[in-house]
Amino acid sequence: MAMLEYMQGTNAARLSSKASLAAPLRANGRVQPQSQQRSLTVSVSAVADGAVLDRPLRVAVIGGGPSGACAAETLAKGGVETFLIERKMDNCKPCGGAIPICMVDEFDLPMEIIDRRVTKMKMISPSNREVDVGKTLNDKEWIGMCRREVFDDYLRNRASGLGANLINGLYMGMEQEGSDGPITVRYNKYEEGSKVGVPSTLEVDLIIGADGANSRVAQNIDAGEADYAIAFQERIRINDEQMEYYKDLAEMYVGDDVSPDFYGWVFPKYDHVAVGTGTVVNKTAIKQYQQATRDRSQVKTEGGQIIRVEAHPIPEHPRPRRFKGRVALVGDAAGYVTKCSGEGIYFAAKSGRMAAEAIVEYSEQGKKMVGPDAIKSYLSKWDKKYWTTYKVLDILQKVFYRSNPAREAFVELCESDYVQKMTFDSYLYKTVVPGTPLEDIKLLTGTVASLLRGNALRSAASKGVNVSFGSKSNEQKVTAAN
Repeated sequence: MAMLEYMQGTNAARLSSKASLAAPLRANGRVQPQSQQRSLTVSVSAVADGAVLDRPLRVAVIGGGPSGACAAETLAKGGVETFLIERKMDNCKPCGGAIPICMVDEFDLPMEIIDRRVTKMKMISPSNREVDVGKTLNDKEWIGMCRREVFDDYLRNRASGLGANLINGLYMGMEQEGSDGPITVRYNKYEEGSKVGVPSTLEVDLIIGADGANSRVAQNIDAGEADYAIAFQERIRINDEQMEYYKDLAEMYVGDDVSPDFYGWVFPKYDHVAVGTGTVVNKTAIKQYQQATRDRSQVKTEGGQIIRVEAHPIPEHPRPRRFKGRVALVGDAAGYVTKCSGEGIYFAAKSGRMAAEAIVEYSEQGKKMVGPDAIKSYLSKWDKKYWTTYKVLDILQKVFYRSNPAREAFVELCESDYVQKMTFDSYLYKTVVPGTPLEDIKLLTGTVASLLRGNALRSAASKGVNVSFGSKSNEQKVTAAN
């Protein structure tokens, strides 16, 4: 069995012009002063899984969002030499920014990074029927609203503080010689203020791909095509009176006007609201859907100033392949965004942590080489814990988002206290909440009745009945786009 060896130290140190580490190199757990840092290449030979190492296991995490940052944090705490590569340190992914209350304790999040605590929601149907949701919440339950640029930055800095090497770089690709050989990561390193990256390399034992829906890591391992949605969001600063209305309230709009397969939203932030929508089936009409969302919320946001416009792809389902050899995918790169609700932050952070925990466990705190068995362990636990959640939400989207009458039925169901309690308990605590047989029967009966009414409305709609598209001009644009 070939042993892996570092070409560092008095007998084997060597400088290399082909590689440099942008983050401070660590010696004996301490950050070396910048003046003492050197560009080093770590040359390794092939080593089989399970072999004892004479240095810490080395892992590169590609992508510094919630999945990558939480993976890097867990790895660093677990004795693994960790490199977190992220190009956009001021990342502002267009995201509603909602997090469940259980995430605050589970991930030890400070309240300072949470802008708002939402205790009320309005579900607004295609015909603008409003249903208040949140009646079953107690005074200690809420949904957190955050800005991704604040949230992600906190997680990255925490990982760095615990020992992860943070690299401002753009991942370009990887090479590996044999299944047991080291993986060479190619990236462009950016110095502070520089717009031109310097080609650099880094040799590691494993890679965690956390680089989003358009993941290059996923492409490198032939993870398969994954359909994606386009999310479009505008940050709008509104006046104090309007902001007071939204201080603990979020709105969700459904209808063919705002999205043929998703929903539009108005979520409160620190000093503004985020107004957005998304779609998979008609991406070219995303700006028309956004305008419809603006139109339907206009009374409450009128006169607001757009301070930021954002757009980004969001995966629609898990990828066919989520690992290959010593490379694993997490978060959006793996396709972990739920249908119907579009939730992704919690599942991104959780998947990154679970993948890292498996690597730490199998490597015995970074002392042994690990490979596919560790990654398969993470995937097995993930699927066992969350497969049902993804499947149920997929079914709900297909049933209730297929037509405006079905969406009317969906909003009608949301009036039920039982539905609200089951929904919020499952969302807030990420557990499948068991129902009571009698209430489940009532829910089934109510669902069937709502769908029957929806089908009747659908038949009527085919004869000329329509709903508002926010404005006449926007209705014509959406109709043309379809």
